[in-house]
Amino acid sequence: MASLFEYAPAPESRSVVDIAPSYGLFIDGEFTDAADGKVFKTVSPSSEEVLAEVAQAGAADVDRAVKAARRAFEKWSALPGSERAKYLFRIARIIQERSRELAVLETLDNGKPIKETRDADLPLVAAHFFYYAGWADKLDHAGYGANPRPLGVAGQVIPWNFPLLMLAWKIAPALATGNTVVLKPAETTPLSALFFADICRQAGLPKGVVNIIPGYGDAGAELVAHPDVNKVAFTGSTAVGKAIARQIAGTDKKVTLELGGKGANIVFDDAPIDQAVEGIVTGIFFNQGQVCCAGSRLLVQESIHDELLDSLKRRLSTLRLGDPLDKNTDIGAINSAEQLARITALADTGEAEGAERWSPACELPSSGYWFAPTLFTNVTQAHTVARDEIFGPVLSVLTFRTPDEAVAKANNSQYGLSAGIWTEKGSRILAVANKLRAGVVWANTFNKFDPTSPFGGYKESGFGREGGRHGLEAYLDV
Repeated sequence: MASLFEYAPAPESRSVVDIAPSYGLFIDGEFTDAADGKVFKTVSPSSEEVLAEVAQAGAADVDRAVKAARRAFEKWSALPGSERAKYLFRIARIIQERSRELAVLETLDNGKPIKETRDADLPLVAAHFFYYAGWADKLDHAGYGANPRPLGVAGQVIPWNFPLLMLAWKIAPALATGNTVVLKPAETTPLSALFFADICRQAGLPKGVVNIIPGYGDAGAELVAHPDVNKVAFTGSTAVGKAIARQIAGTDKKVTLELGGKGANIVFDDAPIDQAVEGIVTGIFFNQGQVCCAGSRLLVQESIHDELLDSLKRRLSTLRLGDPLDKNTDIGAINSAEQLARITALADTGEAEGAERWSPACELPSSGYWFAPTLFTNVTQAHTVARDEIFGPVLSVLTFRTPDEAVAKANNSQYGLSAGIWTEKGSRILAVANKLRAGVVWANTFNKFDPTSPFGGYKESGFGREGGRHGLEAYLDV
């Protein structure tokens, strides 16, 4: 995109990561072929280059992985918390040591800019393992009664937008509390989970404690339905979350669902405009907007609408779209052709319904999956782009006059995952935040995460909390 400055390319080296031509499933401490021999290819979204061939798990493989986790559970859960903590600390340190390699791998397989994987994803991944390692020998003091017990085998299904971070959110608390894990990564981003399997071996983790089974939705459904899985943790779409809820109804499985969102980012007339603009950009264009808690609905007080919009458009014109491995890149590739088609269709619907569409001038690369940052103005609450989760770099701008109207519009959604408030008045922050039906409310910032802080939603954004002390409860019999 256009910039006031000319930047020389600053590519991160691909040579720091060695991607094998093929990978197997990781079951009982070993890499193995799928029972039926099926494989699939994982593609780099920025170039459409095939990165590797990966074994595709089926029902027999899911059963094999669950049985391995069940066998490992007896000894793993019997270890003192201080001993489990040693493994978690070791994993965290290895992640730090291999962070450059993992950041490049994640960028290649996911399409997000290297500065995001390097500066946000990987530090948070290590931090989650360090944090839950600290809890492993203190579970008696977590507020869940004396001697809380692990549930057993955790079946975990994660999405493609933060492959390694979602893995950490799920595996770290599960292991700290004494559970064993079978994890299914998304079919478009399996590589970092398979590299994590190698980290588990490097850390000397006992066989069967963590099992990684790449595959498609059918493998995830088999894992959720398996009778010997005690805990289900899912992050992904609301539609799949509803299917999981129906699938486990009537069983004794414990479940957490972290689903879709349509976060409201509320800017009051006393907000610092430049700071708010940076927060808006972070809220919706971080990871190409492929974030469940993205601030995809911008609610602006009428009196500052024009000023803020002018400033926002100027800022968007300075963003750089292109090679995700270039350290100057702000906007990377969309994760898959399927996701690009969905974003394109919803944006076209917004235009057809009468919303005004704007994107900064930019040249999209000829190969890969790309979508220019997009603003919609003259949006009403009836517009599709204001209601549906687009999961892309598309921002819908609405206005309000009073705090009560802002709250009403923010809450007028089937979702309730996140929200942001921009104002200089602390009293207004507290008053408005208390009325918002959102699991996370940021004040004068957006998309800030910390392993000590719980995360989760209301309404169709799911239930249960991950992160912090609250994240322990989901893996304990309390």
